[in-house]
Amino acid sequence: MNTATAERPIEQLAIGQIAVDLPGATAIFRRLKLDFCCGGQVSLQEACEHKGLETARVVAELAGLRRDDTAPETPDANVLIDHILTRYHAVHREQLPELIRMARRVEAVHRDHPDVPHGLAEHLEIMEAELLEHMEKEEQILFPAIEAGTAGVQEPIVAMRAEHIGHGEHLERLTALTHDHTPPQGACNTWRALFAGTAQLTNDLISHIHLENNVLFPRYGA
Repeated sequence: MNTATAERPIEQLAIGQIAVDLPGATAIFRRLKLDFCCGGQVSLQEACEHKGLETARVVAELAGLRRDDTAPETPDANVLIDHILTRYHAVHREQLPELIRMARRVEAVHRDHPDVPHGLAEHLEIMEAELLEHMEKEEQILFPAIEAGTAGVQEPIVAMRAEHIGHGEHLERLTALTHDHTPPQGACNTWRALFAGTAQLTNDLISHIHLENNVLFPRYGA
């Protein structure tokens, strides 16, 4: 949340503003059939009452989206791997399907807008496919080998580093497609939430790659 909205209880905030400020909130709102786009001007409490939802339960679910980005300061590789799995792997698997859905909607609804991000959904789909494959390799091959103390983990680490370069190139393309994650003047809540989400994905993936390349992998001479 930005500083202006964070001072007020979340249930008093406009549901559209929450969708923009809290990446991941759109998936919750969509599942609960809370209209954050056209009906986004009403408060979360009003929206919940209108749908017969318990506001406190929705607030608690939204609170679960706020994540601690602090990496554990420990020499234990297993603890660091657990952090990578929960803070980054699990989160990427949640982020990308929702971003793809929103990108498709924005490209369809605003297809005649001069600033519409044509090709964004397709690019996110490519990112998702490659990232899922990459994370699967880490989870099935590299991380178990590290946790078991298996010798010769340098080769898979070199392969993961090479794939990280490709992820970085995808992020550069993502920045270009979204005009540095900046929606145009007057953009709808879905468009604004989409670009807030792509910015969050970018920050998360950069932190994820940094933690592996610069903290975990050097421990194994690679």
